Amino acid sequence: MIFQNPEEVEQRLAEADYVCSREIATVVFLAAATDKPVLVEGPAGVGKTELAKAVATVTGCKLIRLQCYEGLDESKALYEWEYAKQLLYSQIVKEKIKDTLAEAVTLSEAVDLIAAQEDAFFSERFILPRPLLQAIRSPEPVVLLIDEVDKSDPEFEAFLLELLSDFQVSIPELGTWKADRIPLIFLTSNNYRDMSDALKRRCLHLYIDYPPRDQEMRIVETRLPGIDRRLVEKLVDTIGRIRELDLKKRPCISETLDWARSLVALQARDLSPEVVASTLNVICKYRSDTEMVRRSMDQLMD
Repeated sequence: MIFQNPEEVEQRLAEADYVCSREIATVVFLAAATDKPVLVEGPAGVGKTELAKAVATVTGCKLIRLQCYEGLDESKALYEWEYAKQLLYSQIVKEKIKDTLAEAVTLSEAVDLIAAQEDAFFSERFILPRPLLQAIRSPEPVVLLIDEVDKSDPEFEAFLLELLSDFQVSIPELGTWKADRIPLIFLTSNNYRDMSDALKRRCLHLYIDYPPRDQEMRIVETRLPGIDRRLVEKLVDTIGRIRELDLKKRPCISETLDWARSLVALQARDLSPEVVASTLNVICKYRSDTEMVRRSMDQLMD
């Protein structure tokens, strides 16, 4: 067993600079103990992808990542045939092909003879594995990250069901390949669209939201050792108030960390209105959000 209990998960992730709640640690423990994929949902930037990376780090497993996008299909996610290599081999063995066809009298017989040899060119040696097949065929345990699965098409989501339920994939020319070692699978979603019930049934569900104040402070202090605690308190409190505004994109944990690093680089001792105004571009990604924060500066700095 990879982990003995959720407490060990929480401790080992903390050693990898990933500060998590007991709920997150429990889901990771159960996923490893029961061989269940984990669907991690929540706002962008709250640490969903980082969770998979941290688990790979603490377990010593290789991380295999599939970045999803609209139009992604199995040839990009599972495998491709190396047609250039097939053609090269065809040229090399063309004399042998001539010998094979020498007995053919008709075109139909020639086709039948070629068909009888097709396994030679549609075999594992001509497969170019993509992330999903790499994870299935790995002789060592791996962490498979299917990132931003909500950006893929419903057809691709349906294609994933066999992998998520039986840890196997089907290749028409070669048959079904089952995992040599069951990978620990994380799927992340930013709620771009709803995932199907079929996919959710196959996964443990984990929703990661913006962390509570104390946890966010721990995250900042873990990532930036030695940062002034009073500055961290003011920074996290201000971020919390900014998130309450009606913004197009609320700042997430990654923006909190970017802002903290910026303040350290500027050698800021305090979070004054002037400092906030001059560094808003670090945490606000839209001009309308920046203007709204400027207009709300008085209430933010109370």
